[in-house]
Amino acid sequence: MAVELKVPTIGESITEVEIGEWLKQKGDFVEEDDLIVVIESEKASMELPAPKSGTLTEILKQPGDTAQIGEVIGYLEPGEGAAAKAPTEDAEARVMPAARRALAQAGIEAADVEAGGPGGRLLKEDVEAHEAAPKAAAVAPAAPAAAPAPAATPGPVPVSAGARQEDVVRMTSIRRRIAERLVGAQQQAALLTTFNEVDMSAVKNLRSQYKEAFIKRHGVKLGFMSFFVKAVIEGLKEIPALNAEIRDGAIVYRNYYDIGVAVGGGRGLVVPVMRNAERLSFAGVEKTLGDLATRARDNTLKPTELTGGTFTISNGGIYGSMLSTPIVNPPQSGILGMHNIVDRPVAVNGQVEIRPIMYLAVTYDHRLVDGREAVTFLVRVKECIEQPARMLLET
Repeated sequence: MAVELKVPTIGESITEVEIGEWLKQKGDFVEEDDLIVVIESEKASMELPAPKSGTLTEILKQPGDTAQIGEVIGYLEPGEGAAAKAPTEDAEARVMPAARRALAQAGIEAADVEAGGPGGRLLKEDVEAHEAAPKAAAVAPAAPAAAPAPAATPGPVPVSAGARQEDVVRMTSIRRRIAERLVGAQQQAALLTTFNEVDMSAVKNLRSQYKEAFIKRHGVKLGFMSFFVKAVIEGLKEIPALNAEIRDGAIVYRNYYDIGVAVGGGRGLVVPVMRNAERLSFAGVEKTLGDLATRARDNTLKPTELTGGTFTISNGGIYGSMLSTPIVNPPQSGILGMHNIVDRPVAVNGQVEIRPIMYLAVTYDHRLVDGREAVTFLVRVKECIEQPARMLLET
């Protein structure tokens, strides 16, 4: 009897999802717990595993289709061994999405193109190579000229058809939700950004001094982010408005600190949240961040881990950003932007020295936070980073 593949419950507030990429195709044999299809919601994406070993016999929902929680999106026929498939069906099953679009644009059948991808998958590059081959063969070698021809007048350089190709890729539910929230933040909040610079010498020296001992004791590296998480919490304690939100015409102040840290996930930027970060040690912060970042790349974060933060930290420095103005993640009232560390000449006790400098930016909702408060917060973060031993002693 066929097994129904149903959309699982993803979160309390989520009633509808969007079907992403089918990782297995009709006729494929799958082992129990093999990942079959990507399911996307406005908060997170997840990969649905096969409940049993068997053959995927029916796909009811295509990529981009919406489905309700509990709705059947396909059928699996239990059984052992790979199911027999016709050659054309097998070829179609291994066509990657980008290649499928290229085939449609060129009017070519998948069976006519030699697949060069891993596992016999047909890639977009294979289709382009197939298109280019006949054109190259059709060009005959030029006959030798009896005498040199006069130089032709230079004309416009022809543009190859491939240089102006467009790929239309659907926007995922997560990306649409991110776009909606960021546009909403710009339209509904009074956002302003203030900047400062911080000397990273003390943190770098401290990390270098205790690097091996920290790893030996805690099993994780002592990174920059744990220092900034702790410094941000100290700043939020001094300026509670940056840890607050506007709710139903009132200001809600929190006495806890759920810090969101923006990380690059498998399907875009996500902001997992560290609950009660004020209770975590430096090692606790590093371990929690490592776990969240790994699961963000693997698309295994739970929706509850991506909501409810009170303040966000975004580190554009890992991508080489020198300076930026981060956008507040509503309904939060502030976000700290970290940037790359560059050796710069600075004045120290009347002398010019080369120091590792990072630019910091805090964007805040001016409806809740005054400019003086934002500057005070950033100065407090700067003080904590430039004197990190104080934070370690207080932890």
